[in-house]
Amino acid sequence: MLPSHVDGVDIVVADSARAFGRHTHDQFGIGRIERGAQKSASGRGTVEAGPGDLITVNPGEIHDGRPVDATGRRWRMLYIEPHRLLDAARDLQPAAEFEFTAPVLRDPAFGAAFHALFAAVTRGNGGTLEAEAALLALVAQHLGPASSDRPAAVPRVVRARERMDDDPAAALTLAALAAEVGMSRHQFLRAFTRLTGLPPHAYQLQRRVQLARRLILQGLGLAECAAASGFADQSHMTRCFVRQLGLTPGALARR
Repeated sequence: MLPSHVDGVDIVVADSARAFGRHTHDQFGIGRIERGAQKSASGRGTVEAGPGDLITVNPGEIHDGRPVDATGRRWRMLYIEPHRLLDAARDLQPAAEFEFTAPVLRDPAFGAAFHALFAAVTRGNGGTLEAEAALLALVAQHLGPASSDRPAAVPRVVRARERMDDDPAAALTLAALAAEVGMSRHQFLRAFTRLTGLPPHAYQLQRRVQLARRLILQGLGLAECAAASGFADQSHMTRCFVRQLGLTPGALARR
């Protein structure tokens, strides 16, 4: 088990030739086979998953797992509390329920959504905004297009952007920002991305880099700049600096 930076999400990475007997989980499970292959019983019969395939399980669904040969298999899994997925589903479609209907998926778009969510909950550096957005994107990919979507209220979304501009270090959540402008989280995420060209967590990181840059040029120490700008730590600030500005905070401080 790896440390998770999101409540209600557990992370498991394994490389094993072990065969698991029939069992259930209280959570939704979604994962990816990285190496090898396995066969498993599921609520929809026996299935086989190989490298790159996504595997899913619903709460209470009886399943097992055994490798197809002695080399075993490597996989990474997210186990998500039902209320987290159900909340996201109803944010997208108010009457929606949530259930995985295929124990094995070969869907590049859904795979990309899983990869983004796994990265968000394991890294933790993007904060709550990134994880919320990634979970919504995964659920949206599973549910498909909503039957209707209210048009963006641009002036209200502009105010949300200005809030980030005024205080980049603030610990914001997608739910709070959406509630302030009277939208669902998914509607706000789409409207904000249309307005700025970036999802909220990426926009916030850009603004944090600019704040840290100003503080460094004022002579503040690097660790203090990272904390004052809302970064998880100095190394997180450095990675974002290099990605956005092409130089490290230390190099800027020496200029």
